[in-house]
Amino acid sequence: MATVAASIYPPLENRPLKGTVVLFDVDKTLSPARGSASTEMLTLLSQLRHRCAIGYVGGSDFSKQQEQLGSSTVPVTSLFDYCFSENGLNAFRLGKPLASTSFIQWLGEEKYQNMVNFLLKYLSEVRLPKKRGTFIEFRNGMINVSPIGRNATVEERNEFEEYDKVHNIRSTLVKALRKEFPEYGLTYSIGGQISFDVFPTGWDKTYCLRHIEAEKEISGVEYKDIHFFGDKCFPGGNDYEIYSDPRTIGHSVTDPDDTIKQLKELFHL
Repeated sequence: MATVAASIYPPLENRPLKGTVVLFDVDKTLSPARGSASTEMLTLLSQLRHRCAIGYVGGSDFSKQQEQLGSSTVPVTSLFDYCFSENGLNAFRLGKPLASTSFIQWLGEEKYQNMVNFLLKYLSEVRLPKKRGTFIEFRNGMINVSPIGRNATVEERNEFEEYDKVHNIRSTLVKALRKEFPEYGLTYSIGGQISFDVFPTGWDKTYCLRHIEAEKEISGVEYKDIHFFGDKCFPGGNDYEIYSDPRTIGHSVTDPDDTIKQLKELFHL
């Protein structure tokens, strides 16, 4: 189905702006945090895709992006030329999977368990307004740590976000991890409302750019203009590395409405 949907767009080498690709963060850029993208957003992305290549790059796993951007009848891989889940460690090009990489293979079981045991002990001693379930989520390319737990409701997420702004729960935990495991070669990236990601240094969102650069060998298309839109573009935010990378043209947005506004202005849609 993804291949059929992709065929309604010009081949990458025949797009009017064939040297341009536009990449998007997901949460609070294309959709509300953990919510679904609007019809207006999806329509605008379709219009843009007729002119140049588009892709998303998210820290979450593929199933979450399918929920937020696709539907029960529409695979998310049919809506974008490039789908980069887990910062591009799980990647699709024109609906077909690319080679993936594993966090656990890179780190090893012993170091991984050292970190998990430290986190569970630390979190057991943190008092919050509320705690729910799934404090550590194991993913293919990283672990995601949430002091409140990823099972929190939207209201509970909002409450924690405000509490964290005052009490710095996440940033204090990140400092403790850096102190405890300085030799592990890991990066800690605070993103979204309730969690932070832990992954090998260099496996941030810039990881996906190797797939973008590889397009030249596949179809002959060389992307000279790589635009990136994201909402966490400040130092320490999970969009910062790709936003500030010299290979990209970064656009900081406040929410999906701002993304729509900037896209319309930039590409005259």
